[in-house]
Amino acid sequence: MRFPLVKRFRSDTPPAPLPARVEAAVHAQQDASERIIGCVQLAVVVMFGLLYAVSPNPVPHTILAMPHIEPVPWVLAAYFVFTLTRLWLSFVRRLPGWLVALSVVVDMALLLGTIWTFHLKYDQPPSFYLKAPTLLYVFIFIALRTLRFEVRYILFAGATAIAGWSILVAYVVFADSTDPMITRDYTEYLTSNSVLLGAEFDKLISIAVVTALLALAVQRARAMLETSVAEGAAARSLARYFPNAVARQIAGAEIDLVAGHCVARDAAIVNIDIRGFTPLTRSLTPEGLISLLTEYQGRMVRVIRRHGGVVDKFQGDGILATFGAVEESDTFAADALRALEDVIAEADAWNAERRRAGVFEVAVGAAAAAGGIVAGVIGDEERLEYTVIGDPVNLSAKLESHTKREGARALSTRATLEIAIAQGFDPRARYGALPGRLVSGMDEPLDLVTLTD
Repeated sequence: MRFPLVKRFRSDTPPAPLPARVEAAVHAQQDASERIIGCVQLAVVVMFGLLYAVSPNPVPHTILAMPHIEPVPWVLAAYFVFTLTRLWLSFVRRLPGWLVALSVVVDMALLLGTIWTFHLKYDQPPSFYLKAPTLLYVFIFIALRTLRFEVRYILFAGATAIAGWSILVAYVVFADSTDPMITRDYTEYLTSNSVLLGAEFDKLISIAVVTALLALAVQRARAMLETSVAEGAAARSLARYFPNAVARQIAGAEIDLVAGHCVARDAAIVNIDIRGFTPLTRSLTPEGLISLLTEYQGRMVRVIRRHGGVVDKFQGDGILATFGAVEESDTFAADALRALEDVIAEADAWNAERRRAGVFEVAVGAAAAAGGIVAGVIGDEERLEYTVIGDPVNLSAKLESHTKREGARALSTRATLEIAIAQGFDPRARYGALPGRLVSGMDEPLDLVTLTD
């Protein structure tokens, strides 16, 4: 039994453009992230609305407060509609880049615009809003962009926040040319509406540093995401060619599997074959032949997998399967004989369908043998194969050929049947004894059993 192993990626391999299917998988992750972002934005606007609703009423309006104007509810309502629309679009299509960038601008405009209105609501000079702790929410909006695993949107969010806050600071400084309210006294800054430019620069630097760190982290995470998606896509594709048990061994290995790695254990081997297949190939068209093989293999493989077997290979019309070879099992022989019985039952059901359809029937033979095997990795540095060797592998193939000589549909050794019964096997079919049979290629006579109707 041989399963080619996939070599692991080497770190010195130059990055290659991502295949279209991997790009599609990454985009699918980003689309899902946009839905999460939309949900978080909805939560934010609801939170802003609640904070606004429970905040103390402002003092009576003066001319500075622009009486009868309450912009915040309108801004929140507009943002709520925008966010709902954006969230809906994220479910029906992939958001274009311009809409994602616009969403960043709208997020920051909502936050900074709300902060700007504080001095109107509370009838204070513009410098009042510079002390609002609400600025901390800017880090939430920047962090939201990390969910897309795209550095450009993180940098854009950070740059938008820096530009927006700089505009608010400039508005404070230049709103009243006769009194810029700038101070260098930290105590005065904390106890009045004065502006400490150093403090505002600290806020801008903090935003810039956090943005840069998040961008760096996401850049590294993006590389890991692409590698993970690429390997996941490759694993899903390879799973169609290699047994899941082998794939799990490769993926879960503590160290790279190398030639010479092996284990010894007891296992059972089953061989299945179509009788008279070679003459049959001459009477069918190529399309008809492949269609027949596809239907036959599909039926047999489902039976094998249902009983925990692993398909080793398809060789023409032959199918070789193992039980307990790739992964250790306490019921390897019992599982193999259950599969053997169901293989014959499935062949009968298939032929019944073929009779009703008015097409020729297909004779199927099978055999099973159990015993000690060695499963290991062979090959060289460029190509490795996972193979199983041992007497049961050879014996099963010889018994399958021997079914023609005995006129039997399925054979096994008496020893295999005894092991299976000890493992809890309860035969549904009748087994006829064939003692002392000479099997081609074997030195000693064997006690065999055959499935009978």
